[in-house]
Amino acid sequence: MRALLKLIQLEIRKNKLAGMLKGVAIANLAIFVFMLLLTYVDSEGSGSGGGEFKSYAEMFDGLYVLVKATFVVFASVVLSKLVIDEYKNNTITLLFMYPISRKKLLGAKIIIVFLFTLISIFVTDVLISALLIGLNSFTHAIPGQLDLAVVPGEMIRIGADAAYAAGIGLIPLYIGMRKKSVPATIVTAVLLVSVSASDFGNFQPGNLVGFSIFLSLLGVAIAYLSIRNIEQKDIA
Repeated sequence: MRALLKLIQLEIRKNKLAGMLKGVAIANLAIFVFMLLLTYVDSEGSGSGGGEFKSYAEMFDGLYVLVKATFVVFASVVLSKLVIDEYKNNTITLLFMYPISRKKLLGAKIIIVFLFTLISIFVTDVLISALLIGLNSFTHAIPGQLDLAVVPGEMIRIGADAAYAAGIGLIPLYIGMRKKSVPATIVTAVLLVSVSASDFGNFQPGNLVGFSIFLSLLGVAIAYLSIRNIEQKDIA
């Protein structure tokens, strides 16, 4: 376990992933601004001054979908940097010459992507929810009062959504490793979030817990299969 943690630290330093925190901050700002537009701009032009959200529940739903979509795509970028680029440039061969288990090396990279997605989504959801709630306490653009009794449930929901999305963020690994292509990896992530966030009448797949769990488990399974036979697999 200590060796794995050391590998994770080394991968973060080697790939300068701390610099991606700037990207996360920019994504947070963009999401916040977009949510402000949805909250305060009357898209139907009725002149009532109201936005898209008629309750806190609607605001939470909109925010969570937007955050998940953003960071699943962001995860594919991190995945490309840590894994796909290594295969594409064949630098993974040199990396696998080190006297360290291939499984641990690849596993450390995948764990970084999973934790990055999970933590980014959880922090973003909590932060922007708090900002919007605080702002609305002065503007009252969203009708009604927030019942504090729902806060624990929302925190659990945020944690579950973050975990599901972290698993979903690993699905592009399959296409990326087969094609050894960064664009294919990112496009796969975009297609995933497009399907999840699509609204078919009153049916939105991304809001179905069963659908999210299925995709999350699929992502974890893909990660496991990618690691399982890596010791015997020909990298060339």
